[in-house]
Amino acid sequence: MEARNQTSVSEFLLLGLIEDLELQPILFSLFLSMYLVSILGNLLILLAVVSDSHLHTPMYFFLSSLSFSDICLCLTQICFVLLFAGLENCLLAAMAYDRCVAICHPLRYMVIMNPCVCSLLILLSLLTSIVNALLLSLMVLRLSFCADLEIPLLFCELAHVIQLACSDTLINNILIYFAACIFGGGPLSGIIFSYTQITSFVLRMPSARGKYKAFSTCGSHLSMVLLFYGTGLGVYLSSAVIDSPRKTAVASVMYSVVPQMVNPFIYSLRNKDVKETLRKFMGRMPSLL
Repeated sequence: MEARNQTSVSEFLLLGLIEDLELQPILFSLFLSMYLVSILGNLLILLAVVSDSHLHTPMYFFLSSLSFSDICLCLTQICFVLLFAGLENCLLAAMAYDRCVAICHPLRYMVIMNPCVCSLLILLSLLTSIVNALLLSLMVLRLSFCADLEIPLLFCELAHVIQLACSDTLINNILIYFAACIFGGGPLSGIIFSYTQITSFVLRMPSARGKYKAFSTCGSHLSMVLLFYGTGLGVYLSSAVIDSPRKTAVASVMYSVVPQMVNPFIYSLRNKDVKETLRKFMGRMPSLL
């Protein structure tokens, strides 16, 4: 066996956005504000759904679960990034199925999307995400790392960590592509299939007003899907095409911070039920305090 000079390491270095010490306090304040807005916004969505019985429907059950996943994604790293990003991926697919049933089978909606089915979809999403996160994270333990441990992102993204390994990463790379096809491609295929069914059903409607109303109920979810997959794709394309750690770090911000901050606004601003519930909840806040 060929001898290799390896160093035992216990930490990785996240490069961040800039090295300018004068701008770092400004960026700290900016990111602190973004994280607080993200956590508080998603927390308000959770509290609104829990406090109002009118929002105890499958759509809001999935939305509150997505808000919980966003909060956890803002607060955690490494294995948990994989876990909650995967959970968000699966929840978006479950929400697409929910919209498909609501539009294509409105009279049977509450029968098909009963509490048992909704809970099973959440449980299946969670178990799938846990298996994916543990499988990919534990396989990193078999790797050896050298001295260069700088990651041009704001979080320990798995593919970048593997690129820093000195040992053979063939099995890890195969596993990443396999997991991407199964755990990533599966939910995405479900979303595409659901919206194919929705589009086919809506186009057969005779009323233009009915078509608009049906499509408008999907607007918030489609915005979240495009934001989640668009920013995620941007991170991997930027790291593969752009040879600039700073630009790659900016792309990682768009993926790890922006979607979680924007999601509550997408649903609250486009949904009258949520806005009314939040208005009532904010009105009760002084008495609760």
